[in-house]
Amino acid sequence: MANIFPRWTNFLPFKIAICVGALGAGVVAGFTYYATPKTLAVGYQPSQPIPFSHRIHVEQLGLDCRYCHSFVDVSGHSNVPTSNTCWNCHQHVQKDSPKLQPLRNRMDPLLKHPDFGKPIEWVRIHKTPDYVYFNHSAHLNRGISCQSCHGRVDQMEVVYQDQNLSMGWCLECHRAPEEHLRPLEEVYNLEYDPEKYLAKEVNGVTNAERLGVTTTKDLGLKLKEMWQVTPRESCATCHH
Repeated sequence: MANIFPRWTNFLPFKIAICVGALGAGVVAGFTYYATPKTLAVGYQPSQPIPFSHRIHVEQLGLDCRYCHSFVDVSGHSNVPTSNTCWNCHQHVQKDSPKLQPLRNRMDPLLKHPDFGKPIEWVRIHKTPDYVYFNHSAHLNRGISCQSCHGRVDQMEVVYQDQNLSMGWCLECHRAPEEHLRPLEEVYNLEYDPEKYLAKEVNGVTNAERLGVTTTKDLGLKLKEMWQVTPRESCATCHH
């Protein structure tokens, strides 16, 4: 009896299996890459009710981070500025700017606007899951700068998420904190350069000589030792 199917069909199941396996591997690889904070969160840049330029306020005017985020070094959470904080300056500066009309509506009683007294609804950019505990003050008061997590905010016209804030990303820092530690007086200096810091002289003595270090790596290790920085890596560190 003649064969019904040609000989090449003997390999058809094997070929189908290879194609299905390749397709499945492609789906898994794509999901692994794209469904992660690195892809979904980094670069997130929402529009705000008032276009606030950090470049102007921080880089040009020299405002310290803590003027607006006034609780960041004493609280677990970083607060956004209240309308009063903005009004302290802008009732005198750029008073007629149309960009600031939402602020005037909330703060100027002469306008009798329906929004008077209401808070500005800033759009939150950086957010960890509700089951993650992160304490801002604990990090800032041990030499971790805003820049490590938020990037060069002082150069941003519109703030965006610079890092993915994933668990793996946090663990990288916990395993080698010396790579991010800096002197406390430099925590809010977003232009900080560790090499320039070591070369800086105070009363004829460089910071490198004063601290007894020669390289930036030595500086990080010295600060880690001085402050007894020993970050935990267990689940209970962040998942209380």
